[in-house]
Amino acid sequence: MKQLSNRQILLGVTGGIAAYKSAELIRRLKDAGADVRVVMTQAAQEFITPLTLQALSGNPVHTTLLDPEAEAGMGHIELARWADLILVAPASANFIARLASGRGDDLLTTLCLASDAPIALAPAMNQAMWRDSATQANIAVLKSRQAHLFGPAAGEQACGDVGPGRMLEAEDIARRAADLFQSRDLDGVSVVITAGPTREAIDPVRYISNHSSGKMGYALAQAAADAGARVTLISGPTNLPCPARVSRVDVISAEDMLAASLNTLGKCDVFIACAAVADYRPVAVAEHKIKKAAEQMQIALVRNPDIVSTVASHPRRPFTVGFAAETRDLEHYARDKMTRKGLDMIIANDVSDNRIGFNADQNQVVVFWPEGRQAFAEMAKSQLARQLMALVAQHYPHARAAAQPSS
Repeated sequence: MKQLSNRQILLGVTGGIAAYKSAELIRRLKDAGADVRVVMTQAAQEFITPLTLQALSGNPVHTTLLDPEAEAGMGHIELARWADLILVAPASANFIARLASGRGDDLLTTLCLASDAPIALAPAMNQAMWRDSATQANIAVLKSRQAHLFGPAAGEQACGDVGPGRMLEAEDIARRAADLFQSRDLDGVSVVITAGPTREAIDPVRYISNHSSGKMGYALAQAAADAGARVTLISGPTNLPCPARVSRVDVISAEDMLAASLNTLGKCDVFIACAAVADYRPVAVAEHKIKKAAEQMQIALVRNPDIVSTVASHPRRPFTVGFAAETRDLEHYARDKMTRKGLDMIIANDVSDNRIGFNADQNQVVVFWPEGRQAFAEMAKSQLARQLMALVAQHYPHARAAAQPSS
């Protein structure tokens, strides 16, 4: 079910005893990497509490169409736009009838009308209700509108009847939901990206840093998430918003960034070191602000840990990609860095051109790996990031296969 990684699933829960299965369904969807938000009808709340589903989904549960706080920002429209899939499980006979007739008299039916996302229904009702000609006519209408039908299954029902009408099990529904999506380059792959500068304190108000804006690393994080990866962005200080569907870890210094990076190993498949890490830090940090006195001031520096080479040499090393910002002899220095640090791939750019690289919205790079190279023309960092992640995706599975012991 890797196709569910980073998908946004709006789960509708309607009234019926099968609502208890929705709790397990949320767990299955989240285990597959989906972000789940829940909408409950009034009847659904008689069978299972919103608090239960909120705890499992990690998001507030929506129950009311005209919530004054949410509607100040057109909350139901934003929720409709948010969804990659609207999945109603259980879908009661009453809900199916209202949806087929185009009703928008509660939050869930309104969302179905307002969203362009595909709609999938997992019916759950008494076998006689399922067989009823009105229900079958409503199902036919919804199928003609390209709604997807998951089930129902046949078997013993809560009322004691036996026949069709049981809601499918959570695992089956989650698998069918995954099948509605096309596979992407990095579905289910765990990607860690470092971005931005580090700051190395001199005293409580001063630090050593560099001109990195973090734009390239943030663009890579967004591109990786769009390609289906589970993305952790370890970021030095920037003014950039966290990309959608990305988990950000904020750090300050190189040592902070190293600790955060090492904490991901063992659950990281691809590590991309895009941050501009300070090479040195002060030997000692003054406890109080250093006062201006002499005409000259000397600060003793010590070398910072090399994050990317530490990751690349780790026993649980991921596929490791480095960056090389150079001002001359680009290929020579980039390949040397790749070899010395044991990298699988390195992305090099010439920062002597102030139109690209640091703080710019454009970039131009050459990517090197042991057996080859690929140059990318100057383009927007967002566009370049998508192409770079596609290249990483091409090489990552081959490197993983080569690392497996032969049987």
